[in-house]
Amino acid sequence: QVQLVESGGGLVQAGGSLRLSCAASGRTFSTLIMGWFRQAPGKEREFVATVSRSGGSTDHANSVKGRFTISRDNSKNTVYLQMNTLKPEDTAVYYCAAGTNYYSAPQISNTYLYWGQGTQVTVSS
Repeated sequence: QVQLVESGGGLVQAGGSLRLSCAASGRTFSTLIMGWFRQAPGKEREFVATVSRSGGSTDHANSVKGRFTISRDNSKNTVYLQMNTLKPEDTAVYYCAAGTNYYSAPQISNTYLYWGQGTQVTVSS
């Protein structure tokens, strides 16, 4: 069983920055594919970013490319999401996810077995 604990959410003005963190425990961190998803009120959960087990490969949703950066530190069992130039439409609950299905596309939620509790990000205009 993997436990994921997110932190770093909050209220920020448009154009500002936040860094989300997700600490994992319960399994060797370097065996986990990690991802970030978000869900805004009234909308479905959507992919934000993913990082490979080694951290050498990443992918970001088109809506956040150039503004958000996912990274991981396997020595700290932590994955990060650096969010810059935030927009009101980035307002959502952000979820950290972990999985071991290496043959499934990391951009889809079904790839991930473990989920954090979510952290609220609110961007004011």
